Amino acid sequence: MKAEDITVIDLVGKTSLADAMIIASGNVNRHVAAIAEALIEAIKNSGKPSPQVEGMPACDWVLLDTGDIIIHVFRPEVRQFYNLEKMWGTDRPNERLDN
Repeated sequence: MKAEDITVIDLVGKTSLADAMIIASGNVNRHVAAIAEALIEAIKNSGKPSPQVEGMPACDWVLLDTGDIIIHVFRPEVRQFYNLEKMWGTDRPNERLDN
């Protein structure tokens, strides 16, 4: 679905909520919805339980919680406003994952 600016954040040792967080952007509300719908379908097709989903009516920010992975799909302005990357420390060089 051509999600943009995809970031993966390792949450191991930071929280017990999940093991990883994925953050991605869609250009407009409809693009955010299409990305989220494709992810929901892919998760279901992989044999995993359906994720918990929040934010689909407005599609400014859609959150999918699979249990082990939390996925956020934002419109760019909303992503910039909430700045989850900064909140979870990906902008701190000593806390980045080594690839």
